Amino acid sequence: MKVTVFNGSPAGKNSATNIIASSFLKGASQAGAETKNIYLKEYHMIQCQGCFSCWFTTPGKCRLSDDMEKLLKYYQESDIVCFATPVYTWNMTALLKNFVDRLAPLKCPHIVEKQGHFDLENEQTKTQKFVVLSNCGFPGENNFDIMKAVFSCCNPSLEIYRNCGKLLKSKSSIAEKKVNNWLQSVEQAGKEMVLQGNITNDTKIALNMPLMSVEEYISFIGM
Repeated sequence: MKVTVFNGSPAGKNSATNIIASSFLKGASQAGAETKNIYLKEYHMIQCQGCFSCWFTTPGKCRLSDDMEKLLKYYQESDIVCFATPVYTWNMTALLKNFVDRLAPLKCPHIVEKQGHFDLENEQTKTQKFVVLSNCGFPGENNFDIMKAVFSCCNPSLEIYRNCGKLLKSKSSIAEKKVNNWLQSVEQAGKEMVLQGNITNDTKIALNMPLMSVEEYISFIGM
């Protein structure tokens, strides 16, 4: 089994997003999966031109020549695809959005309907499971509302949203202990996704654990 994270944080390896992604992949690897952590900032991706050549002229192939061809190969070879991003202005980063836009060659120009929702048919039958990994520097779950709506389109098998995200990189002993406990739950989620395709209720509860109260967090970050 192959598990791939596509990390859309402009901070790449140094991002709080990567702290979550690395823990998830560590668990997946321990469960026997082949893992890959892709930092999109390290790849050359031209913005989608909206020309629809990949549907009508060269079906399944984009006319742009850049690293997206390689990234599409990684994407299609993966059994579990993880979209990882911090919240930037209520949504995913521009890096990840551009990557998602450039997945257009995997669609074909045939409209399909499912339970009142319309979409384009997939060029090939989807076999991947999808995971969303995201963090936000603000407290509160409402910061992920738009992200949840956007990613509902791919029917993710697991979504891990971490508010109070500045704690993830904190060197405070109080914060580190709480974060490390939470990251063990992320690691466990990676194992369970590989071994059984979903996570247990206990792991789900652990993933939703608060790291600090809103008042404590605002005081902690000095805002």
